[in-house]
Amino acid sequence: MSKDYEIVHTNGRDIARIACRGRDVLHNPMINYGTAFTKEQREALGLTGLLPNAVISLDAQVRRVYKQYRHEPSDLAKYNYLTAMQDRNETLFYRVLTDNIQEMLPIIYTPTIGLAIQEYSHWFHKPRGIYLDIDNPDGIQAALQASGKGPDDIDLVVVTDSEGILGIGDQGVGGVAITVGKLSVYVAAAGIHPNRVLPVVLDTGTDNLDLLNDPAYLGVRHARVRGERYDAFIEKFVGEVTERFPQALLHWEDFAAGNAHRILNRYRDEICTFNDDIQGTAGVVVAAVLAAIRTSHTRLADQRIVIHGAGTAGVGIAHLLLDIMVSQGIDRDQAIRQFWGLSSRGLLIEGGKLRDFQAPFARPADEVAGWKLDTLGHYELADVVRNVHPTILIGTSAQPGTFTEEIVRDMASHTDQPIIMPLSNPTTKAEALPSDVLEWTGGRALIATGSPFDPVELNDTRYEIAQANNALIFPGIGLGVISCRASRVSDTMIGAAAQAVASAVTDRSPGASLLPAMTQLRSISARVAVAVAEQARREGLAQRHLDNPIQQVYDAMWQPVYPEVEVI
Repeated sequence: MSKDYEIVHTNGRDIARIACRGRDVLHNPMINYGTAFTKEQREALGLTGLLPNAVISLDAQVRRVYKQYRHEPSDLAKYNYLTAMQDRNETLFYRVLTDNIQEMLPIIYTPTIGLAIQEYSHWFHKPRGIYLDIDNPDGIQAALQASGKGPDDIDLVVVTDSEGILGIGDQGVGGVAITVGKLSVYVAAAGIHPNRVLPVVLDTGTDNLDLLNDPAYLGVRHARVRGERYDAFIEKFVGEVTERFPQALLHWEDFAAGNAHRILNRYRDEICTFNDDIQGTAGVVVAAVLAAIRTSHTRLADQRIVIHGAGTAGVGIAHLLLDIMVSQGIDRDQAIRQFWGLSSRGLLIEGGKLRDFQAPFARPADEVAGWKLDTLGHYELADVVRNVHPTILIGTSAQPGTFTEEIVRDMASHTDQPIIMPLSNPTTKAEALPSDVLEWTGGRALIATGSPFDPVELNDTRYEIAQANNALIFPGIGLGVISCRASRVSDTMIGAAAQAVASAVTDRSPGASLLPAMTQLRSISARVAVAVAEQARREGLAQRHLDNPIQQVYDAMWQPVYPEVEVI
């Protein structure tokens, strides 16, 4: 154990074996119970006189801090309040978060965390995670050792280089906050143990001139390093982190589109790794698509799918839908012809300027030669919708308002229940508002969005707007991988996760949401984890046999309650 404490799980319960005393106990958020310490524990741990006299239960603590939380004047103030609580008492933080997950998820995760990241250097308080910078690659090993964690102590590492943060772009070292927020969701939604996770930021510089010219900026103060030196830094990090924590799932977060695909493809067949922006986003959107298809009584093979924003997320969605089509017996060459992707330059066309990961979805030039266009030589979204008559329209473009009334009405004129998904975050980046889409389609559209939206009342029907939030899927993927000790994360495991989420939606009445409510996150994560572990077993990727997966996944989920105390 460390010199201060260890938490051991035995006979179905957690025990905190505490060696430190006095204020050292109160300063450690994993073993600080605050006013919940009993009189006997206070005496044994040297806390006599360091706390008010009353002994307060965890439930009473939750009521008190939740009342304080509700009095905070803004979302950013609420974020800072919760962060301070996490720094002080981790169990209390996760109990409050778990009990109020639907209300608090937009605070500790998207969209509020974007504001916190932008203010990171100015609001800096207690550092969390590991900071690695490209000017000191030889320090990676020492930094990981400084975490105090050994080879068997970490199940999950979330890492970012902060270049593609939440639609706000390059945020330099401040991106570490997204890794902390992501891990908070893993813990609250899937019960990954908070003592067995590690947030990491790879500080490779920043091209954000506002940050470089800010005297308070805390990152390395130069432009982003790219090319061979960047790749060598990533290679060294992967080698060091997998050597130090050989059992851990490595989760890549908010890398720029080109690097995200390249890094995932470089390492996915060598280590247990996963990119949430590519695979998690794809999983939850595909879940919504599968639920919508079930509602509209159509087949996936019959869909014409337009993706406006064929970047990291958009192409990831296309690939997962393509894989599911193929698994259903559709010829791959035929299936790929069901997709039309648009980048900032318009429709992806063979021979045009394409990134490597976009090329499979480029359309033949002779196919579009006879199209009716608004502007000769330009193949924009309105042109694609007019000529293709899509049944599914997905927006991952971060271009607000691009699903115009004309485009939506044109689409709706050719399909009974158009599936329309303006997914860009935050709300100000959404391609359309759900209320507008429903009005323009007479309530016929099946909708999922990236940000949370209030229900819409139209023609005596209340429409619940599904939020395609990655939190519905990535925590369960992590839990499933950890539970069965999967050696890799395969595309079919992601597909199994998507189908598990879709199958959890049983209400198909008019206006019902296409996705489960966030209040169901714990049960959804468990359902996803079982599906992922079972698929890993079928593919021979599971290194731990689960003979009773439902019970074993449930048992693996950490509960936010104070462990028993053993004073040593």
